[in-house]
Amino acid sequence: MTATVKIRPIEQRDQPQWQALWAGYLAFYEVALDAATTRTLWARLFDPASTVHGRVAEDGDGQAIGLCHYILHANTWEIAPVCYLEDLYVQPETRARGVGAALIEYLRERMQVEGWSRIYWMTREDNYRARGLYDRFAKRDAFVRYVVRRTG
Repeated sequence: MTATVKIRPIEQRDQPQWQALWAGYLAFYEVALDAATTRTLWARLFDPASTVHGRVAEDGDGQAIGLCHYILHANTWEIAPVCYLEDLYVQPETRARGVGAALIEYLRERMQVEGWSRIYWMTREDNYRARGLYDRFAKRDAFVRYVVRRTG
């Protein structure tokens, strides 16, 4: 399938398909976000001042079958910006056909062209299928994530 997959910026016309992919991604991670958060993400994807960027994987029929959202940011360990791949999702019926790999390859190409120092991401420990893909691109590091959330 990779020969017919096109990676391109998310466009306003993608909203219904993006919404379905986003809902599938959130369901996979068992997360319920309020509608305002999703609307804000959608707006950030089109705000030139935002550090949040998005791409879709489009099949040969022009249907969005995968998405990725990533954040470019400065960091303290390198001079060049880094890319945090925050969200990567492919429709279940099109998985294992190179769509996820094409999205990651797109980011690797952008890294070379734009001079980012690195791309990093995380996934759940038990997300074995995705980890099989990710292991093709990088070795898992030894960092453990901690999360503190605002209360009230």
